[in-house]
Amino acid sequence: MSTETIALGLPPVPRERRSRAEVEAAAPVTGEKKVLLATPRGYCAGVDRAVIAVEKALEHYGAPVYVRKQIVHNRHVVETLEKQGAIFVDEVDEVPEGSVTVFSAHGVSPAVVSAAGERALNTIDATCPLVNKVHREAVLIGHTGHEEVEGTAGEAPEHIQIVNSPDEVDQVTVRNPEKVVWISQTTLSVDETLETVARLRERFPSLQDPPSDDICYATSNRQGAIKEIAPRADLVIVVGSANSSNSVRLKEVALEYGAKRAERVDFAHQVDESWFEGVATVGLTSGASVPEVLVQEVLALLAEYGYSTIEEVETAKEDILFSLPKELRSALKNDENVGRQLGGRGAKPNR
Repeated sequence: MSTETIALGLPPVPRERRSRAEVEAAAPVTGEKKVLLATPRGYCAGVDRAVIAVEKALEHYGAPVYVRKQIVHNRHVVETLEKQGAIFVDEVDEVPEGSVTVFSAHGVSPAVVSAAGERALNTIDATCPLVNKVHREAVLIGHTGHEEVEGTAGEAPEHIQIVNSPDEVDQVTVRNPEKVVWISQTTLSVDETLETVARLRERFPSLQDPPSDDICYATSNRQGAIKEIAPRADLVIVVGSANSSNSVRLKEVALEYGAKRAERVDFAHQVDESWFEGVATVGLTSGASVPEVLVQEVLALLAEYGYSTIEEVETAKEDILFSLPKELRSALKNDENVGRQLGGRGAKPNR
């Protein structure tokens, strides 16, 4: 049923690694080997909420639970949920009528909601609350084709123009230059977004800012941490998938802010030991949809090659939590009420 085209669940391609001694012989390292570990990194509140929503839906309703698009942009998360009974589809017309369907953290347009209603789908909206904020608030700064951009633009397609980069600002045409507001995809490069806004303001002096900052706190914080690490790092490793905008941006930011080299991997087995030649300091971070276990696996590999000293570089503290989607809270609350009526014996999930 799944229409995802990326290769999921594939085992690591076996290959023979060079030993630590061989790598060091190829390019000796001067100074202490260490890891600069970015904090914050990994899961943000919106991703955590979305993943838990699918897990709770599977627990409550039983498999299968359908998910429109990847719930978050991370291969490991998608593979894990598939093993538990989640089925990922591209569009709701692939879902059997009446089935439980979760909307991903990136959001959907009103047209998708309408199509789900026509199929009588039991929907759970796991859209990140920060993405929903953008929906409610139109030059749209973002990447054409990204699910969040499609969902946001779908709110009012006749009134929204997408600008992919500062170089596209000259192509923007508006009906009333005095009534223009900018909004943005939440996972963009902070610096590039501000450059685009500056160019837009040159063309449209009355350009209005959104009611609040659209770049999400997690994106800003993770980029802030890597900006501190990059000038000190011979190599930066970003753990995150290729279709994760914020992970890709982290690699770009690392290079922009002074890292001698930056690489992105999904898994530890993708790290090439040749990257360590002549490298004393490795910076390590992960995108906002990456579970911590994947970072720990990279740390274990780094330790094998002598990078056992870890310096944590903390630039912000995060304590944000989001409640589960209201549709799921209601279903789980109903279970609790039935359980009380049954004298505390509990209720069986609806299947």
